[in-house]
Amino acid sequence: MTVGALFDEAAGGYDEARRRLVPGLDELYGAVLGSIPFGVDRPIKVLDLGAGTGLLSAVVADRFPRARVTLVDLSVEMLRVARRRFAPETNRFEFRVMDFARKELPAGYDLVVSALSIHHLTDGDKRETFEKVHGSLVLGGCFVNLDQVRGETPEEEARYEEWWQRSAREAGATEEDLASAFRRMRADKNATLKDQLRWLEDAGFGDVRSRHDGNRFAVYAGRKKAEYSYNGKERDG
Repeated sequence: MTVGALFDEAAGGYDEARRRLVPGLDELYGAVLGSIPFGVDRPIKVLDLGAGTGLLSAVVADRFPRARVTLVDLSVEMLRVARRRFAPETNRFEFRVMDFARKELPAGYDLVVSALSIHHLTDGDKRETFEKVHGSLVLGGCFVNLDQVRGETPEEEARYEEWWQRSAREAGATEEDLASAFRRMRADKNATLKDQLRWLEDAGFGDVRSRHDGNRFAVYAGRKKAEYSYNGKERDG
């Protein structure tokens, strides 16, 4: 079954299950918001990659009431749920069914965000996606990713896995929730946090850093820096 089909199947109960399966989700979303370097009244353009049902887009749009958000996902059913979520404010939101790993990204965004999506890509596709994200941002634009990471060693990876299963059960995840998650996790291709920070720098990002690092989940960010020509004028970096 393809990744898109797996998430089509999960769309109906996805919001509730995510809170059970991602321990500390509100704290992670808070770390995303804390990584965004813009004033809340700024009319920013936002691109949400792997937006799913729109959970992260909703958090960002609530913090930035003048933001306009483009939600991209390869699951038609996930975006169908997102459309219902944002029905009262359709003028602020655009929806695109698209495999962002295979297509060029639209340009001109102040902020690109993603949550629990890029880990489905191979390492090579992650690196290419980071390069495409860099190209989609305006000067000074920011990329923030909330995602799963792999442990640096087999021992650390085993601790991550044990912590996740224990924490999910403590948060109320049922055996059915876990079984469904395990099916989706067959498509996971987690990379270490250290590698992903390096790949952001390789893609041209500056101010690259981890904003939250707790066991299986991390929030990290980078900005599209301005370069200066010999005459002192900014040019695209």
